[in-house]
Amino acid sequence: MTSEAEQDEAPEVVDESAEEAGAEETADRPVEAVEAEAVEAGAVAVDADEPVFVRARTPELPDDADISILDPEVKQELRGLPKGLAEIVGRHLAAAGMLIDSEPELALEHARYARQKAARVAVVREAAGLAAYHAGEWAEALSELRTARRMSHGTGHVAVMADCERALGRPERAIELAREAQVSLLSPEEAVELRIVAAGARRDMGQLDAAVVALQGDDLDAKRREPWSARLFYAYADNLAAAGRTEEAVKWFLNAAQADDDNETDAAERAFDLSPQD
Repeated sequence: MTSEAEQDEAPEVVDESAEEAGAEETADRPVEAVEAEAVEAGAVAVDADEPVFVRARTPELPDDADISILDPEVKQELRGLPKGLAEIVGRHLAAAGMLIDSEPELALEHARYARQKAARVAVVREAAGLAAYHAGEWAEALSELRTARRMSHGTGHVAVMADCERALGRPERAIELAREAQVSLLSPEEAVELRIVAAGARRDMGQLDAAVVALQGDDLDAKRREPWSARLFYAYADNLAAAGRTEEAVKWFLNAAQADDDNETDAAERAFDLSPQD
């Protein structure tokens, strides 16, 4: 349930976009200026490159959405807010985290509300971007993650951003992001994920052999058992299959199945489907 303080601060819910509410007035102004005003008004971006916005509604908080379940780094950033506001924002971020896998659209509503209340906190923009990504709102996710990266001066979720570019039909931008990324600053898992996305972008462009090569490296070793090994092996096998290298694909699907302790992939089934049947 929402608190009285939160109800008092709840924004009016509107359905129309900024295009319907004075887009002509913003047409000749810088995107950054339009975005800043929209953020202050509680809007969320619906296009990664154009100043088009819609307002966020106020979702009801689950009883167990408590700020205490947030990561210490998130709570630390929220300490810069007034105490009451930090509590409200933290609870909505907690709700977003709880719901992001099971109800991504509802998680996004909570993240949008947190963003509306604390748009100048980088971790809030990051959470909004990740929630939008899980909900399939690619343009919004990209816009939020770009902003979070500018605010934090960090590496950002570059693999997620690149995947958003792919989903928006812009694989060349995904490849550009991968090229520009400071890979040495990424965690091993993030670096592998970025390679997988870049390989997918190559495949989107019909560059099948290049997609296979993009995944090769020292960590593409069937004997290794890292948290990301199954996903890397699976992506490599999938691209080998797309390139018509079926025998190799079967081998790597089997490697992926052996590394997949949590049964998160259908690697064994893919290997069976590609194998010659008697």
